[in-house]
Amino acid sequence: MEQLNPQSVLVTGSNRGLGLELVRQLVKKSNPPKWIFATCRDPAGPRAQDLKNLAAEHPQIVIMALDTDDPTSIKAAAAKVTDCLKGAGLNLLINNAGIVKISSLETETPENMAETYRTNVIGPMMVVQVFISLLRKAAKQSPLKGMSCSKAAIINISSEAGSITNVLVWEMGHVIAYRCSKCALNMLSKCQSLHLAKDDILCVALHPGWVQTDMGNTMGTPPLTMEQSLRAVLRTLGRLSEKDTGTFINWEGDPVPL
Repeated sequence: MEQLNPQSVLVTGSNRGLGLELVRQLVKKSNPPKWIFATCRDPAGPRAQDLKNLAAEHPQIVIMALDTDDPTSIKAAAAKVTDCLKGAGLNLLINNAGIVKISSLETETPENMAETYRTNVIGPMMVVQVFISLLRKAAKQSPLKGMSCSKAAIINISSEAGSITNVLVWEMGHVIAYRCSKCALNMLSKCQSLHLAKDDILCVALHPGWVQTDMGNTMGTPPLTMEQSLRAVLRTLGRLSEKDTGTFINWEGDPVPL
């Protein structure tokens, strides 16, 4: 884990579930980032209370509003991050915010499909578009060679449920919109990796495992706790390099079939 040493990290959807645990694990490191930008749609609301309690104990955590469905909200968050960094770049962007709606092939609706796609695919696309200049600045300023999550990286939290080859836990839930959106997110990650290779910005789609979260529990009994998943994720992030950019991997760094 100590190989992971970004000075600044931004996490979307950090008020609960994997996002909140990720912030908790980052701030507990022996060498925590100087800045942890913990974003969510409604930082003032009751669903962000656990995040606010955590931030009260750790000054590195900066909570801010960021609705991945709203371009204006994303731009406002980027302006605040820019102000905080005072000329430095953003090292690590983790697109974690996502939704799932229970459905089958016959009950899925265009409305659910569109909403899920907006949050799980279009949102991460817009967030990267807005924050790309800060990622490029971090890459240029870094003395590190090659690519790494300590230098400049985009991690899109995906799911093996979107693997066309494996179609994880199909028997537990069809969740058509979710599966299609994660498959599309994997392609978006590949496109980002190709476009940003010249800037030395690492781009990876990452399956955190089937985890015991509100989302994960909707499809059965997940085998992984959030602590187990995110501890392994941070170890994996510390090992990633240019050979991994554009790939789809799991929480332990193993390749996942597309």
